Amino acid sequence: MKVLVIIQLLLCCVTPIKAVTIESCPSAIGSLLKTEVEETVTLTCKTDESIDPSNQELQWYRNGARVNLAVENRLSRSSLCVQSVTKEDNGVVFTCQLKGDASVNGSIEFDVHYPPDLNDTKEVFVEDKSGVVLSCDVRANPPVALVWKRDGEVLDLTTGSYITTNNGITAELSIPKAVRDVHQGTYICEVTSPVYGIASRTFIVTVVDRVLKFPVGPTIAGVVVVLCTIVLALISRRDNIIKCCKRN
Repeated sequence: MKVLVIIQLLLCCVTPIKAVTIESCPSAIGSLLKTEVEETVTLTCKTDESIDPSNQELQWYRNGARVNLAVENRLSRSSLCVQSVTKEDNGVVFTCQLKGDASVNGSIEFDVHYPPDLNDTKEVFVEDKSGVVLSCDVRANPPVALVWKRDGEVLDLTTGSYITTNNGITAELSIPKAVRDVHQGTYICEVTSPVYGIASRTFIVTVVDRVLKFPVGPTIAGVVVVLCTIVLALISRRDNIIKCCKRN
């Protein structure tokens, strides 16, 4: 008898859980939606039956920023269309919530897959004993593995005074002081993706003789100063010059 009374009391104290749900096309796995660049994604937010009909206005947020929607697209059911998905949408979180109770909400995160932007060739000319930087855009999802090659072989980074950096967006190979016999050749920035395969950028590096740069600006300034000095000297001695000319 006591057990029955306790159960009845618990049932009386339970408050229906309010909720909103988000459906997506393509379908999400839990709260993660996998998609590709340039695809179109549709998100639909619905209110639960337990929510008071007078408090069913919905709001959308993209990474915390409010998304403006038409009034008729806010009540009990609200749709959001993301056309032509971009790389910048990767990791973005869309949240749908009740306007009157922000704690009643649902979220979905975009996992945008895209390949690295490579597969081209560049000619690079660098003066002897000067520096040069070879740069590759390696941003991709899933991330790619990178290797630098020279003349078809994996580059030995311990020789030739090479410096490499890779922040997951841009990979760079720097040669602080290029020497023709050591650094001239064909370099390849090669990336491997489990989804998109192999992609690369080729650099044809040519080391040219250093050109002695003639200081045009300072030279012209110097000539002007000399000419002005001569003219002023002639003007200051014009009387003596005239007298000498008359004697002659």
